[in-house]
Amino acid sequence: MTTLLSNPSIFDPPTATPAERLAIARLMADCFVFAYPEDPPLVLEQEAAGLSFVTPGEKTEHVVVWEGGQVLAWGMLEYSLEQNLHLARARLLVHPEVRRRGLGRRVAEHLISQARQAGRTTLTFVTTDRAPAGQPFAEELGAAPAITDRRSQLNLAAVSTELLDAWLSRPAGEAYQLHLWQTYPEAYLERMAQMVMVMNTAPRGELDYDDWKITPETLRTWEQQIHEVGEVRWTAVIEDTQSGELVGYSEIYWTPQRASAVDQGATAVRPSERGRGLGKWLKAALTRQILQQCSGAQFIRTSNANENAAMLGINVAMGFEPFSEQTEWQLHLI
Repeated sequence: MTTLLSNPSIFDPPTATPAERLAIARLMADCFVFAYPEDPPLVLEQEAAGLSFVTPGEKTEHVVVWEGGQVLAWGMLEYSLEQNLHLARARLLVHPEVRRRGLGRRVAEHLISQARQAGRTTLTFVTTDRAPAGQPFAEELGAAPAITDRRSQLNLAAVSTELLDAWLSRPAGEAYQLHLWQTYPEAYLERMAQMVMVMNTAPRGELDYDDWKITPETLRTWEQQIHEVGEVRWTAVIEDTQSGELVGYSEIYWTPQRASAVDQGATAVRPSERGRGLGKWLKAALTRQILQQCSGAQFIRTSNANENAAMLGINVAMGFEPFSEQTEWQLHLI
């Protein structure tokens, strides 16, 4: 790579050319293979399409450093226009071949300036120990670690079928019913939005934000985005058939072009229903679904806060082993 001359410039994905969006996707792919060389590579078209996605009621801002047609660095700021108005989330990538040349600092300063202009006083971002330079960079910016997550991996070939059978077995006559959905049924959409908000009870460490509100419109937008990039999502949901309330859910994401890798998303059970084996039921149901429906899947990865002993206990019992560690940092801008 040649000497860096360009300054960060504003980038608008919806009005950019397909080639420009693909250039950012190539940066993402290069950074990913640097951190996760053992994984299937990212799908460039999928990453490029995702650049234009915005959650309802939120705004994103992008900055890019170009050298010719190549992207050397990219940063994104994301924040809500309706809630947690003090907060912005950032993401920053620098190509592995041009790190330690001050480029990340310049992009970070641009993002911080944008956050201040938007009236934000708190900025959060995530680093992983698979890219060790992230931690000293965060400290140099003056950020403080707010919560640390353990990334865990489950080898699907080693999953105990006896364990799955045991966790899927439920007492006769109980009022719970398990659903498996790729698309949320319209009749359940409002209840599903309420269920997703149970994730507000998950540990948040020192992160400074109010509970997030999720709407049916948000859920439908996320579904559309998942469909547009060719990703498959399965959601396991437990319904209390006496009240009609949804009391637990879990989700997995799978891309056929990256068949070996499955991402475990959120898992939540209402506090009033905990201690009844519902988390195990959800996880076992999705694991069996992966084994039956996700051809070529070899492993599942998931994240849990180190302080979330209950969920970590379920994962360890299932066979998940430590894979990496990621830290969410918080930077106060006042």
